[in-house]
Amino acid sequence: MTAKRFKRMPALGACLMAAAIGWQAPLSAQAETAGAETAGAATAHAEPYVRPDVAAYLKAYYARPQPPLTREALMQIHKLPPAALAAMAQLDLPVGGVTTKDVTMPGPGGPIALRLFDTRAQRGPGPVVVFYHGGGYVLGSIDTHAGLAAEIARQLDLPVVSVEYRLAPESPWPAAPDDGEAATRWIAANGKAFGREFTGLVLSGDSAGGNLTLVTAAALRDKPAAVPVVLQIPIYPATDFSRKYPSDQAFASGYMLDAKSMASFGEHYAADPLSPRASPILGTLAGLPPTVLVTASLDPLRDQGRAYAAKLVEAGVPTAYYEGKGLIHGFATFRKAIPSAQGDTAAFLQVARAMMDAQRSPAR
Repeated sequence: MTAKRFKRMPALGACLMAAAIGWQAPLSAQAETAGAETAGAATAHAEPYVRPDVAAYLKAYYARPQPPLTREALMQIHKLPPAALAAMAQLDLPVGGVTTKDVTMPGPGGPIALRLFDTRAQRGPGPVVVFYHGGGYVLGSIDTHAGLAAEIARQLDLPVVSVEYRLAPESPWPAAPDDGEAATRWIAANGKAFGREFTGLVLSGDSAGGNLTLVTAAALRDKPAAVPVVLQIPIYPATDFSRKYPSDQAFASGYMLDAKSMASFGEHYAADPLSPRASPILGTLAGLPPTVLVTASLDPLRDQGRAYAAKLVEAGVPTAYYEGKGLIHGFATFRKAIPSAQGDTAAFLQVARAMMDAQRSPAR
């Protein structure tokens, strides 16, 4: 799998070639209409590509009963001890050999837990990755996403600080973005609390955390933190609560993240769909940091991720787009259950590494 950049010349060349063929061999209006209808019907009924290990995972997933995520059930899950939450991450690879350090900071709604992940016990001044876990704004924690945070630290060779933001339904929107922004500002100004000196911020998160990545980046563009944001890596993010996209319908059932669960998440989160702090695609994107935006081809959120990336390009933001073909939403935290997802996770993080290196390179 390779990264895809918008306005790629091969894609443009293919479009021009198709136009040339059409000009040299025009169809009659009737034949052209019939051909379009046939092609449309074929596309509508074509089955999307699903990787073998993804198909096996989905078969096992749907073989188990899936209880509804009611308010009461979520509140009970939120009372579980860290060890029980960590056990929920059995689908992902282990943390491995990294240094960790737990820190607590004051937040807008009470103390916020933070955890440092670093492959080095000590390092000189440099950027830090601020990571926001996924879970539909109602699930997830530092512990459930420790494997991914550690992988980001390994692949980027940077310290990662994971944020334990408040969850719905106890703390509906805008508690999560409030915590995400407050934590990032505090981390930027308090590297010594982690035994580090931070010179820049890389914002990243998956799913709901991808949404918080985009919202926080916009907030820090408008009112900078103690150090600048140098890159953002939203991973299959929610970007638009205000409308439906074709992928919402195409993958409404059978691909784990389904329409029913998404509706439940939205009900508990109770965000204003027209606010850029919930739907960042509705805000102004000019001036945002360089971006590596990641989606999965079988994800209901795929098209809103594509739309956000396209809008970034239109706004002049350096943007790389990576779409995991044949993968489902959440693949970066299913790397044990879906082994091929490890290659994609490493690949998009190497794209991010290359983009950061390019920023540091002298102008030619």
